[in-house]
Amino acid sequence: MNVYDFTVEDQKGNGFPLGNYAGKVLLIVNTATHCGFTPTYKNIEELYEKHRAEGFEVLDFPCNQFGAQAPETVEEISDMCSLTYHTTFPRFQKIEVNGDKAIPLYKFLKSQKGFAGFDHTHKLSKVLEDINAKENKGWKNDPSIKWNFTKFLIDRKGNVVKRYEPTASFDIIDHDVKALLEAK
Repeated sequence: MNVYDFTVEDQKGNGFPLGNYAGKVLLIVNTATHCGFTPTYKNIEELYEKHRAEGFEVLDFPCNQFGAQAPETVEEISDMCSLTYHTTFPRFQKIEVNGDKAIPLYKFLKSQKGFAGFDHTHKLSKVLEDINAKENKGWKNDPSIKWNFTKFLIDRKGNVVKRYEPTASFDIIDHDVKALLEAK
């Protein structure tokens, strides 16, 4: 089984087979519009523009599970992201990434790559650690998504290669994307 075996819902709620992306390198991310990491949309768009012509796609899944930071409809989220951050990558239906209502794709992603650890040089790492520790004493060993803007890197064969927490450096992500694109 790989990522291409899953079908998700597009913005209008229609089934969208991820097999449509077969042969491409993907970055799958759960996002929110009212989060300390929301400006990350700019970095994601820059990465997308830089590598899109080489076979790279970003799949954006809005999620309201962390601090209720994505309360709008997916249409309102798309409008805001387009106008504020000039995003052009595909956005899908709003989802849940943890718990009983987590979509099958995210259950699979978490089963393939567990929590990767926060980058302690990032100013929000301590805040995220405190939030997660209050909710779950064993949070560091739990593969659940810890916050908005967790990213999964998928190779051209649909395999989950790496997980990046919201504090991860975009220099590292860019390096890893480039390596997968060059591997062909």
